[in-house]
Amino acid sequence: MKIKVLISDPLSKEGIKLLEENDLYEVSIIKPEELKDKIEPYDALIIRSGSKVTEEVLNHAKNLKIIGRAGVGVDNIDIKAASKKGIIVMNTPFGNTISAAEHTMSMMMSLVRNIPMAHLSLKNKEWKRSKFTGTELYKKTLGVIGFGKIGFEVAKRARSFEMNILVYDPFATKEQADKLNAKIVDLDYLLQNSDIITLHIPKTKDTENLINKETISKMKEGVRILNVARGGIINENDLKDALLSGKVKGAAIDVFSVEPALDSPLIDLDNVVVTPHLGASTEEAQINVAVDIVKQIRDFFENKEIKNAVNAFSFSPEIMKEIEPFIFLAEKIGILETAFLDDESGIKEIEIYYKGNISEKTVSPITASLLKGLLKNVEEHINLVNASFLANERGIKIKEIKANKLDDIANLLTVKVKTNKKEVSVSGTVFYKNNIRIIKINNYNVDLSPFGNIIISKNLDVPGVVGKLGTKLQEEGINISNMQVSTNKMDNQAIMLTSIDKKIDNEVLLALRDIKEIELAKFVIL
Repeated sequence: MKIKVLISDPLSKEGIKLLEENDLYEVSIIKPEELKDKIEPYDALIIRSGSKVTEEVLNHAKNLKIIGRAGVGVDNIDIKAASKKGIIVMNTPFGNTISAAEHTMSMMMSLVRNIPMAHLSLKNKEWKRSKFTGTELYKKTLGVIGFGKIGFEVAKRARSFEMNILVYDPFATKEQADKLNAKIVDLDYLLQNSDIITLHIPKTKDTENLINKETISKMKEGVRILNVARGGIINENDLKDALLSGKVKGAAIDVFSVEPALDSPLIDLDNVVVTPHLGASTEEAQINVAVDIVKQIRDFFENKEIKNAVNAFSFSPEIMKEIEPFIFLAEKIGILETAFLDDESGIKEIEIYYKGNISEKTVSPITASLLKGLLKNVEEHINLVNASFLANERGIKIKEIKANKLDDIANLLTVKVKTNKKEVSVSGTVFYKNNIRIIKINNYNVDLSPFGNIIISKNLDVPGVVGKLGTKLQEEGINISNMQVSTNKMDNQAIMLTSIDKKIDNEVLLALRDIKEIELAKFVIL
């Protein structure tokens, strides 16, 4: 019996040919609006952005096993509904890298040389050369926020213009930066010293509205800003105010908080270059994502292999159930590790120690879960399938060490993360009935149930710190549900793990950091 594949958006002929050349597949092509009525008998669905795969559509999918998105974004797919029905959802996160990088450079050149404005003026039979005097890129400083694959490719192209490159990415490595003679810095330094700032980060809870009134105030007078990443990273109203005041000299925007962006406050400004989400819109990128998704679909059916899935992992249900508590524990350890890492110091190496009973299990999904926790704030589409690949792309070395003997507990998972500046170690275990605990952070013995909202603070081991922290939280109306303090007499320091009843913002964290005895205060959601 043939595998039925439904394509409901325009797809490059190169991708379709890869299916049609194999007798195993029967291919049908429809319009997006026909999806609900036609999907019932199909085994696989390939879409782009035009098709809306809602829960209602999925309720009509009786045989569907996999959805392939030819592109990155999967917000037009109801992932939860697909997961409930056991349908794997895949995307192609790397097929448009060069297109996005080249579009960024095109936008940058258009902006600094006023090309769209000059073009429109001349089309209107005007000859106003002096009005459109531009700026050279030569020797200017480019701030690259996000140094993943696209950010790296943009920086590489900017170096050919002999620009100076600053990079902000908590997980960028010195080795990566050295390839381009770039400098890894913290966010404030980048904002204060860049002539042009370009964004190449996912939209997450930590990056939403990253460019706002406060961060713009730290920038140079006359800075230029580009966004060919994700809408919502820039607060468009705050940027508009800065453009009107002259604080920001110009902006080039390809993505918007709401799309189509016909009502965006930015599109009518004379000093803004805008395009309608064209970062991946090249012939080559369309071929790449089409070929990539068809190859992934074929690998799934022909080799039982899952690649770039956003809601699945390629191990049997039996194995996954057996190691599920450790997968959960590993992600929590990864999230905790990020609280102790410096923003400007990229990860070089991760050592993962599997000791006791866990050393005899299948550990690759556990390692992937750890990486997911570590990188989730800088990699928008990270999951158990692509976590190791993305870590490798960032030049992170991963070592797995196994030891099957432990004297005092049945199993122990210890993760050591090494940067250019420090080493952070977190250990956890799974007790009977899947009771998951964090038992050590660096040299501090703890007993933390990794759930909920946690403030992690490091402070001098002196009287009164607990009271000061509690008072600050009380002033903000924040309730403490649990607190534990662990001390290290050798360095006269302590860490506090404070469980609270709700999420806190940066203002509260800044208030806690103003307590003179507190050296570090971070907030994590576990």
